[in-house]
Amino acid sequence: MLTNLYLVRHAHSVYSPDEIGRPLSERGFMDAKTVTELLKRESIDDVYASPYKRAIETVEGTAKYIGKEIKVVEAFKERTLAGKPVEDFTAAITKVWQDEDFAWQGGESNKTAQKRATDSLLQVLDRNKGKNLVIGTHGNIMVLMMNYFDSRYEFDFWKRLEMPDIYKLSFREKKLMEVERIWKVSD
Repeated sequence: MLTNLYLVRHAHSVYSPDEIGRPLSERGFMDAKTVTELLKRESIDDVYASPYKRAIETVEGTAKYIGKEIKVVEAFKERTLAGKPVEDFTAAITKVWQDEDFAWQGGESNKTAQKRATDSLLQVLDRNKGKNLVIGTHGNIMVLMMNYFDSRYEFDFWKRLEMPDIYKLSFREKKLMEVERIWKVSD
């Protein structure tokens, strides 16, 4: 019996320094409707999400469709890159992916962020054997969770993610059996 986790990277959001309250953009809301339509076909049992508004807004249509409340999990929030805005985001994010133990001041290393998120992911797997679950999250932490199970999911994979994006991870117990991308960008 497989457990399927649909990791959903949030849709496009309106940039603001308010990480927690940053909402989806107009385009993001349109894409969130597409996420809902795609997930309607997947017999979803439950919906989890990061506490960040953009992650919740991306998957709330799915939760409404199945008639369930979103279960907010603090550990599914985006990794904290640094305690204050970095001057060069590309250089800063590259450095943490080159050295999994390195952390910028006030930020999380890849190893620390991965442990935070995967500890909760493994608990969700334990409690939901044989179910189809949506997890609304963020690009960097999503790839760190995927990387825990398969090292092919790394920095270059993260750079190719869309916003939003959906990956179906199929597990037998806690062993990753298959990964399938189900988000297709329309032309």
